[in-house]
Amino acid sequence: MKKVALTLLCTLIAMLAVGCGKTEEPTGLTIGIRGSESRTWDFVKEQAAKEGLQIELVSFNANVNPNTVLLDGEIDANAFQHVAFLDQFNTKNNSQIVPVGSTIIAPLGIYSDKFKKIEEIPDRAKIAVPNDDSNWGRALLLLQEAGLIQVVDNFDGFGGADKIKANPKHLEIVPVDGATTPRVMKDVAASIINNGVAVEAGFLLKDAVFHESKTAKPYINVIATTKEKANREDVKKLVAIYQSQIVSDFITETYKGNYIPTQVTVEELNDFKQSFKSKP
Repeated sequence: MKKVALTLLCTLIAMLAVGCGKTEEPTGLTIGIRGSESRTWDFVKEQAAKEGLQIELVSFNANVNPNTVLLDGEIDANAFQHVAFLDQFNTKNNSQIVPVGSTIIAPLGIYSDKFKKIEEIPDRAKIAVPNDDSNWGRALLLLQEAGLIQVVDNFDGFGGADKIKANPKHLEIVPVDGATTPRVMKDVAASIINNGVAVEAGFLLKDAVFHESKTAKPYINVIATTKEKANREDVKKLVAIYQSQIVSDFITETYKGNYIPTQVTVEELNDFKQSFKSKP
């Protein structure tokens, strides 16, 4: 009789997701995102539900850093940033948020309502760039790729006026909040706009007078979580679902080339600093 009672007790406790001395694996994830990718994540949520993984999405505006919310334990993972931005955050905050899978690359573009070709930008023109260190640095590399400036040797990927080695057109680089880069176009010759911000402003990548290539590894976007959660099975399952062919096809069709799905290994993502070495 005692054995029967003990069996019933263990069964009841297991039903309460505790088990006899063992905690069950979580069955749901809370993911922090930004609005520009909400359509993708709504689709990922649908696909995850079909595979028994429940996802709750929390959308943050530009005033909230989802990394801070992740460290506070309010979400399980986030998907809003590229590798360089994540590294900058970890360096400044002595934190250990890690990438667990690549999602997309959203090529950075130079947009203008005054000029149609990069060669038309005149001497001493004003160029607006995002003012956070990683995207400012990314903008400088894009200007170098466009042939407008040259960054310093051993460029570390972060922005700053002191990171420009040569500026033959004497361009004035104007750092502004990344979310405002579309609005300041009227005041400058050209504005460098993050792809997600461009999408929200109604721009397609083809509207840019110049944009970066899709192989810029430091700027591949990632799903990220804390080091403690990186090896959880539900996190691995989430990455696999995001990187599935059906989700890739959805991204390609929905965003018309603005977002490019990527499947890059975590090892490659962690080697991103090598990509910052500039060529004279």
